[in-house]
Amino acid sequence: MSAHTIADPDASISRDDLELLARKGAAALGNLGAEPDDAVAIIMRNDLASVEIMRAVALAGVVGVPLNWHGAAQEVSDILDDSKSNIVIIHRDLIPPIASALEGKTVIGVTPPPALKTAYKISDEAAATGSAPEWSDLVEAAEPVADRPRMRAMMRYTSGSTGKPKGIKRLPKKGAEPQDFYATMRHIAPNMFFYRPDARFMTAAPLYHSAPSTLAAMAVAMEDMSAYVLPRFEPISFLETIEREKITHIYLVPTMMTRLLKLPEDVKAKYDLSSVEFCVSTGSPWPHDVKVAMIDWWGPVFWETYGASEIGFMTMVSSQEALDRPGTAGRIQLGGSIRIYSPEGELLPTGEVGDIHVRMDVFGEFDYSNDPEGRQHSEIDSHVSVGDMGWLDEDGFLFITDRKKDMIISGGANIFPTEIEAVLIDAPFIQDVAVFGAPDPEFGEKIVAAVQAMPGWEANEAEMRDWLEGRLARFKHPRIIDFHDALPREDSGKIFKPRLRAPYWEGAGRSI
Repeated sequence: MSAHTIADPDASISRDDLELLARKGAAALGNLGAEPDDAVAIIMRNDLASVEIMRAVALAGVVGVPLNWHGAAQEVSDILDDSKSNIVIIHRDLIPPIASALEGKTVIGVTPPPALKTAYKISDEAAATGSAPEWSDLVEAAEPVADRPRMRAMMRYTSGSTGKPKGIKRLPKKGAEPQDFYATMRHIAPNMFFYRPDARFMTAAPLYHSAPSTLAAMAVAMEDMSAYVLPRFEPISFLETIEREKITHIYLVPTMMTRLLKLPEDVKAKYDLSSVEFCVSTGSPWPHDVKVAMIDWWGPVFWETYGASEIGFMTMVSSQEALDRPGTAGRIQLGGSIRIYSPEGELLPTGEVGDIHVRMDVFGEFDYSNDPEGRQHSEIDSHVSVGDMGWLDEDGFLFITDRKKDMIISGGANIFPTEIEAVLIDAPFIQDVAVFGAPDPEFGEKIVAAVQAMPGWEANEAEMRDWLEGRLARFKHPRIIDFHDALPREDSGKIFKPRLRAPYWEGAGRSI
């Protein structure tokens, strides 16, 4: 990869060429009827085109809505409706499974490039699916927009805690101009993530996730560095790319590290990783033993950040700090502040466990698409609850002890049990169900479904899995299904999940 380029395994283009394509892409979106602040959905895997489209969306001043491409048709439909996305840009092979959700939308196809086809075993026929206009053709025919930043907002979706998708709209600070956003990006990139001139950033994590896409966007915003995206994570090709491209900055999650550590010692020793200066992880629990093993292998280049889609990156902890204070999530960054409150809203002193509230003005504002009062309910003195519980030590290091929300984090993805429960309880053969997370050495957590069958139905795991097919994305399907004569319930009628979780978490070395 030559200096100051954006690349994937199939192609590498200069930053000037990427900017020209993005400016033409912004014009193409306008030609399709997209107005500033309109939502445009992006359903794509990682490739050069996805980076170009992210940049085009920003220059067009529309709201980018990246969707998890694993989503089932109903999930996609719910998000498109909630975000009011009328334009959908999508890799062509992903169209057929969600065709019903795309009815009535302006669909723009993107042909998967060779490396993507190989990584996901996409046939030539599937790669050419449909008659939707091709993105690259629309770009080629467009005149570039004026060279000025117009970014208004970003919108991220997580599985809703009420069973519906939860839209988080990230906005600039009140009164800020679009160019202020880019100035902010250029401030955060070197001061929090140590981006520098001639640095080379790489990720294999899905760009529909907030953290890798934000870091990639920062790399693109830094005009004097390069970025490389891989279509998916594969340990050997990941190491080969680091060595070949002399990658300096990496986003890597614990699940990927676990797979890297499983490589034979002679394979791990084969690659020159000396170019790596900075590797950051966020999004899922990072077991201390995995952290120590990676530091032993790569050196003290690892940093962990604790973040939330609503607020952005909040804390950072270096390799040495992590070794000195096992379990810490680090200290607040960039002028932010953390406060710990009791359930009654009382500010708690150092060392006491309570609800974690954070203020991070640098990342701007946010609101919820389908819960306009949600932020107000979670905010105390301009500090927003992030749904977790923890405590601060005397030096300001945060320790997270528990998740207040009943959320599962598996492989870096946030999964809400209520969404899965809502699908399962609709099955005519299920009387009662509870879904929760159990520890998993590779993915952090795995999904468990505790099920009470309807009278007369013989418990059948295969029939349950058939029911989920097409109704819920595969990564949300339970890994374990336990059948019970009856599920334990509290006097209030609420399922007593701690009792169901306990056998899985005993001896796991971390909190439920």
